[in-house]
Amino acid sequence: MRPDLIGAEGFLRNSWYVAGRSEDFGRTLSAVTILEEQIAIFRDTNGNAIALEDACPHRKLPLSRGSVEGDNVVCGYHGLTFDCTGECVIAPTQLDNPPRRAAVHSYPAEDRWGFLWLWMGDPDKADRDEILDIPNFDNPDWGKTPKGAMEMACHYLYIIDNLLDPSHVAWVHLSSFAGAGTDNRPLDLEEIENGVIVSRWVLGEEPPPYYKAMLPFGPTCDRKQHYECRLPSTAINMSVYTPAGEGGAQRPVSPNAFVNISYNFITPVNARQSRYFWFQHRNMHAEDHQLSQRMFEGATMAFNEDKEVLEHVQTGMANRKSGYINLGLDAGAMRFRTRVARQIRSETSAD
Repeated sequence: MRPDLIGAEGFLRNSWYVAGRSEDFGRTLSAVTILEEQIAIFRDTNGNAIALEDACPHRKLPLSRGSVEGDNVVCGYHGLTFDCTGECVIAPTQLDNPPRRAAVHSYPAEDRWGFLWLWMGDPDKADRDEILDIPNFDNPDWGKTPKGAMEMACHYLYIIDNLLDPSHVAWVHLSSFAGAGTDNRPLDLEEIENGVIVSRWVLGEEPPPYYKAMLPFGPTCDRKQHYECRLPSTAINMSVYTPAGEGGAQRPVSPNAFVNISYNFITPVNARQSRYFWFQHRNMHAEDHQLSQRMFEGATMAFNEDKEVLEHVQTGMANRKSGYINLGLDAGAMRFRTRVARQIRSETSAD
């Protein structure tokens, strides 16, 4: 199999994916597409998120073009009415003889960490405890940025490739995340139970522009780049900064360390489009809301830089007339893609 196709033929379905920020969904119907499946989402009268197949079984008009009445969805064509489980409870044109096979698929849904998660596989296998845990989420000593969202016109694995590549910041993010040592220092690769970690320490160098004003020490520091991706498509990018001389792979994390964690949730729409959600979480300056906004704007700028590159990568790889190569820095991404491909085969063979 060509390296660019490893893991790209199909999707992992028995997994949780972010459909959007929790506040994006209310009492009106919203249409989203995840793993090429059209879904209609609304909140019931108790505020619980309900996710149903976005197609009435009569003539497949999207249910999202209908309306919400109480805890039911009414199709906008002939009024077939579906409850929160997807069962048809009213057929106005044949009240005495409702169609027995009229039902739509219902997706398990869960609000967690300010995002709405949907289980895209077998509902009987949905385990809410498998949603990513975020330590210190409710710790008042930790600060959070606003939650971001953007569309990217590329396959989700190109985004994962990028999020397992600490080196690209030296060329793509010159005004934000780049810094001394990000272009050529050796990388460490570690496989974990459900993913891959690529990391390295850069010792005794100036911090990059994005972090310089946040650090209570300087002008030089020790810096760890920690790029972690977990199945199916969550990236945890952690930056650890310590005073010079207090960092390094063989040392415990310094009590003086500034830690910023970027949680990135990538949701495949189809083979050429993805949605990208994120927020950042830091162990200092918890009440500095202006800093949170600056960090959000800086990250948004950097992710738009990634977006421009990756959308061209999608076009270039799809239309290429010659071969391409992998570099040593791609080792983590290729390991992750292999894990994805193996898991997809496991799901397919179990069906």
